[in-house]
Amino acid sequence: MQPLIPTRELDLQQLTADIKSWGLELGFQQLRIADIDLEHYEPHLTAWLEKNFHGEMGYMARNSEMRCHPEKLVPGTLRAICVRMDYSQSKENSLTPLQNKNKAYVSRYARGRDYHKLIRKRLQTLSARIESVVGPFGYRAFVDSAPVLERALAEKSGLGWIGKNTMLINSQAGSWFFLAELFTDLPLPVDQGETEHCGSCRACLDVCPTQAFAGPRLLDARKCISYLTIESKSSIPEQLRPKMGNRIFGCDDCQLVCPWNKFTHITQEKDFAPRHSLDNAGLLELFSWSEEEFLSNTRGSPISRTGYTGWLRNLAVALGNAPGSPEIIAALQQKENHASALVREHVIWALGKQRDRLPGN
Repeated sequence: MQPLIPTRELDLQQLTADIKSWGLELGFQQLRIADIDLEHYEPHLTAWLEKNFHGEMGYMARNSEMRCHPEKLVPGTLRAICVRMDYSQSKENSLTPLQNKNKAYVSRYARGRDYHKLIRKRLQTLSARIESVVGPFGYRAFVDSAPVLERALAEKSGLGWIGKNTMLINSQAGSWFFLAELFTDLPLPVDQGETEHCGSCRACLDVCPTQAFAGPRLLDARKCISYLTIESKSSIPEQLRPKMGNRIFGCDDCQLVCPWNKFTHITQEKDFAPRHSLDNAGLLELFSWSEEEFLSNTRGSPISRTGYTGWLRNLAVALGNAPGSPEIIAALQQKENHASALVREHVIWALGKQRDRLPGN
């Protein structure tokens, strides 16, 4: 098949304007275009890997070459069409929800339906719109689905800057948004990259419960609560468990204190609305879910990624950090002999903490 219009005859400026317009129509809050030269970011990634800050995420090391060279991931790639989509349900950025130790804290991004399919479908629709104008062209959509340095590409495109907390921050929208990319062989004009605007602020670095930041923009994932509750499939280091509080899936602290999130926009996507009251659920209620209930309640949710044993492990730690309660002890005792050694270890730890808080101990 031949393109409807030869690339050399395309009005690339108009096409780019159209693509941005179509992106907004599809529900993306912003769409920008970057070249794929990531030479500036490669030394940082290499140093991070050499420090073993990636922990169990071996895929980060295996695919580092393709991360830094998109043309090796998708041959022929010239540009990255970068998009962002808001997901926050609230403009309030407060640590207050973390103070009720009997309630579970689930990271905002994971409270609703999984964003991967929703965003990928819209990127495919965008690709079809482009193809209707230019004819067949090379492209591939990515939504956390391959070795892509998405924050680096987003920064180059001008969607924001990589903040001291390693999140992408946008001066008009804060950081509560998803990122995705469409690699393409179309030589579209690129947008101007963003510069850093964190200044002397270090609120995110100071608030981290586990002190996971080795420095600005340098995260030791092995200490990060998001890594511990989602990526890691192993035992959570005992010295970090008390610092996790009631965070059972992810951690938002470094975003909650970021001054730029005063510009947060509430999402209009109904799929991102909390399911099963995950914005206000009790620890005991979630700990009581059977494996069948867990699979049913997390189907189509980012939380399914942790698996049932990971779910119980995380909840056991949170229950161990909760105020002393006979009800909590009884619930933990029911899983003291769980089939999973991982669950048993964390339940026994939590029981010890709970019993220490009872009167007379």
